[in-house]
Parts: sequence; C-alpha cells; structure tokens
Amino acid sequence: MADFAKSDSPAVQAQLDRLTALSPGRDTLGLERIAALCARLGNPQDHLPPVFHVAGTNGKGSTCAFLRGAIEAAGLSCHVYTSPHLVRFNERIRVAGRLIDDEQLAALLSEVLDHAEGLMASFFEVTTAAAFLAFSRTPADACIIEVGLGGRLDATNVIAKPVACGIASLGLDHEGFLLAPEEGVPEMPPFDRIAFEKAGIAKQGVPLLCQKYTPSMLTAVAGQVMRAGATLLDRGDRWDAAIYDGQLHYRDAMGRLSLPLPRMPGAHQADNAALAIAMLRHQTAVKLPDSALAAAMEWTRWPARMQKLAPGPLTGLLPAGSEVWLDGGHNPDAGAAIAKALANSAPLHVICGMLSNKDAGNFLRPFADRIASFHALPIPGHEHHAPADLATFARDGLSIAETGTAEDIVAAVQQLAARGEAVTLLICGSLYLAGEVLRANAQIPD
Repeated sequence: MADFAKSDSPAVQAQLDRLTALSPGRDTLGLERIAALCARLGNPQDHLPPVFHVAGTNGKGSTCAFLRGAIEAAGLSCHVYTSPHLVRFNERIRVAGRLIDDEQLAALLSEVLDHAEGLMASFFEVTTAAAFLAFSRTPADACIIEVGLGGRLDATNVIAKPVACGIASLGLDHEGFLLAPEEGVPEMPPFDRIAFEKAGIAKQGVPLLCQKYTPSMLTAVAGQVMRAGATLLDRGDRWDAAIYDGQLHYRDAMGRLSLPLPRMPGAHQADNAALAIAMLRHQTAVKLPDSALAAAMEWTRWPARMQKLAPGPLTGLLPAGSEVWLDGGHNPDAGAAIAKALANSAPLHVICGMLSNKDAGNFLRPFADRIASFHALPIPGHEHHAPADLATFARDGLSIAETGTAEDIVAAVQQLAARGEAVTLLICGSLYLAGEVLRANAQIPD
C-alpha cells in the first residue's frame, strides 16, 4: 500500500515525490534490498548508539515512548524511529530528542535515493536507511527502533546487535503479509505464525523480553530465540508486573519496584510501560536510576493512543462538557483495549474510518453495545471501507441508535454538535484519520 506522505516543506516534498515514483508502491518484506542499500551507504546501522528494538501487533509504539521517556528522564539523549507518522513525516525520525528538521530530512532522503538506483527499494526501506544515516551521524546515548511490519523480514531487522529486543502485545493484523505461505517456514496456526514473525528480531546473545502469550505462541517465540542464540525473558517467568493499590508493581530477579501508574489512559499502557522497564533493566549499556522509570510513568505521551483531545478548533464545535477521545488502533485487540479503557464512560458517539484491509466488524464488536450513534468516514487517498459498508459492519448485530456518513471529520463533528447536548465522542479506526483529527484540532505532534 502506498504511503502518500506529504510535507509542507517543498524540499522534503520533492524527495517524497521522487521516492513515491521510484518505490514499488506497496509493502515489501525481505532484507536483501535494505541490506544492499545500507551497504552502499557505509552500513550506518552498524554505527548507532545502543539500540532497543521493539516489535508487536499493538503497543510497540507506546513501548518505544516509555523507553524514550525513561531515558530522557535520566538526562540522557536518544534517537527514535517510529511509523507511521500522524501529521508530519518528520515525526518518524527523532534525532537526539528532536524531530528531524526539514533541511536535514530533505538532504538525507536525497542522499539515500541517489544510492538506491536499481534496487527497487520500498518507501519504508528508503526512510529506514535515512533514519539510520541520521542516527549514525549524531551522537546520542541510546537509539529506539520500532519494527514497521512483522519483524523477521522487516527493514529494521538489519540491525545486528541491539542491547535489548522487546515484543509487545500480539494479535492478528497484516495477515496478507505475515501469514503468507513461505518456503522454509513450517505451517502453523495464525497466532503462532504472528509470534514466529515478530520473534524474528531475536539476535545472538541479546535478551528478548516479551509479554504473556498462549503456550503455543510462546513456543513459537522460544523457537526463534533458540535459533538465534538469544535469551528469552518472558513475562510471568523472568519478570512480571501488576496493578494494585493504585500503583504499578514490577518485579524481576534484581528486585521490586513500586511505580506510579502511567498517565496515558488504559490499563494496557501499564503493560507497555512494564515491557519498557523490563527491557531497560535487562541490559547494561544504558544505565538508568529507578527515579527515571518513575518519571517516565508521568511524562510519557503517545499521540492518538486513547488520547483525550485538548480544547481546540475541532473539540470547540461540541457543546460544553463534551469529551473527545482519539485512538488510531485498527484491529480486534485494539478494539478490546478501547472497550476496556472506556468501560465506565457515558454511551459513545463514534466517528470511524478504516482501511479496507482491516477487520472492521471485529474491531467494533468489543464496544458495540456502548455505541449511541455512529458516523462512518472515508479516508481520502487510501483504500478504505466505503462509509455505507462501514455503517453496515457497525449495524450488524450491534445496538445502534443512529447511523450516518460524513464527507470529512469537521462535518461529522458538526452533525453531532447539532444535537445540542454534551457527548462522549470516540474517533477511531485509523492512524491516517487520527492525523487528520490532530491537524483539525491544531494538536500537531512535536
């Protein structure tokens, strides 16, 4: 699927247009192209500060955010590479704590593209190489790298020696890529195959920390770890965490910690924070005091993940007392997390847009009985569920008082505001939609 990245900088946009024209225009997996491209660039991935490599279906971005929060709370600097962006492409590449500036980004993309001739490198492979170049040329104390898609064959997996690897929550997503039959890969149930692919980031001599999975999924992870010569540290055995008495209680062989609960809404964020803590405590390259871990719980933010929107142009359209929640999750596990986070809220008025390759019905089902009204949106520039079809998904066996469609997010909110009463609004289904919402509400990630 094409990326359709846009930039307000003419210099950056010129390179993004060039990249779009030269790349295959679809997701591609495999390490041959990225390895060849990095070799032409002097293998910048081998010259990074200590790397924390994070995979997972849901929660990997939040885990990266908690890692960054703890490292920076200790007064250290870190590079961060995540995807996708919400509003500005620059969000993907954070150099020593700051979003990459347009001048540096344009120059790096141009340099990488100059070296990519004939490789048919994908959009993600080129941008990954650009991030590696930026990080290799700027000093920092640590480097946090989020897997783009899967793990085993993801472009970020050319990193040979991270200091710790982590796998967040696992679920079904990107099935067309991650479950495709492949020579040399044994057939296995879908969830086990997802675990197998994510655990492909395991590296020799490197600890791999993971959440609790089913026994068969954990067996798939353990097999990858054994083949790589890594060390498996799974939750519930080598480390664990739980919420009680209003705190996050963490324990491992090195001791116990009692930390504030994450300020980010949702119990699932405590799980993501705990994984970040486990990764930090099971490596020695980047030393942090416990106070930095506590501070990360309070400081860490990650846009469009159960984010309560601030007063702004979009939220200001609604009557006083309204709440607006934004979440870019788009798979069944994300729907379950939303349902749990908003279990005690007022009935939900939902605005939803989803890409066509996402399981809309199973995403909506966990909070279906909470929906008071439903507006379906298109996602311009991307293959998406038609609004009428999306409304049908929501209506199928669900308790819906009203359905409707809207041409854009502002029109949808205006339709809801016409009720004249305070509402709890959930905008969900796509990170692309979330980016448009943040732009409309003047909440640009920085």
